[in-house]
Amino acid sequence: MVNTNTLAQMAEQLDLGGYLYLGKGIAKGGGRNLKSLLANAFEAVLGAVFLDAGYDAAYHYYLNRYRSLPAPAQDENFKGRLQQVAQERFGQTPFYDSEGARVGTQREYTSVVFAGAEPLGTGHGATKQEAEQEAARAALQGLGDRLVAQTAPKATRTPRPRKRRTPSARVAVSADESPTPPAETLTVVPDPEPEPAPPPEPWAPPAPARSRQFGEPLE
Repeated sequence: MVNTNTLAQMAEQLDLGGYLYLGKGIAKGGGRNLKSLLANAFEAVLGAVFLDAGYDAAYHYYLNRYRSLPAPAQDENFKGRLQQVAQERFGQTPFYDSEGARVGTQREYTSVVFAGAEPLGTGHGATKQEAEQEAARAALQGLGDRLVAQTAPKATRTPRPRKRRTPSARVAVSADESPTPPAETLTVVPDPEPEPAPPPEPWAPPAPARSRQFGEPLE
């Protein structure tokens, strides 16, 4: 009921696009073939049937239009199809029990669909919506619904493997060994030799003092 493609196909069968009251701009732009507008138009017609004749009349009117479609399940609206089948066979509306769990760096959801106490199908997906769609698809296949294509479920996305970095050219050291530092080359420079001291001058006794008046040495 909420799938735009399916409702638009039903509206096209009734040629509802020719009855839409549109503005000049959207009419020239192809608004009468717009799926969203066609889907809304069919919902309006279905609502009118409900108000005029009641729920049963609207329900059977929708089922008849749905069954007249060439391939109504090609849009993969498995939840909508399962709701129709469950109400026809069991008189109940299916409900889903969904739970998410983290797998690695991503989150994966698991959903189980019920129509009463017994589970009908289980599905997995990267989102809750995908998991419920897969559960509805599995339930329809288990019920033998001929309108559901036997397609394989979508593969769950797996995280891309990380590339290992190439080890750099370093000396590998075990956990119990310490790295040996590279040997250092020491250059010994000798200290400069001190300059030789000049030889001492030969000792000479001091000259005796002389008298200024006579020039004779004083004793």
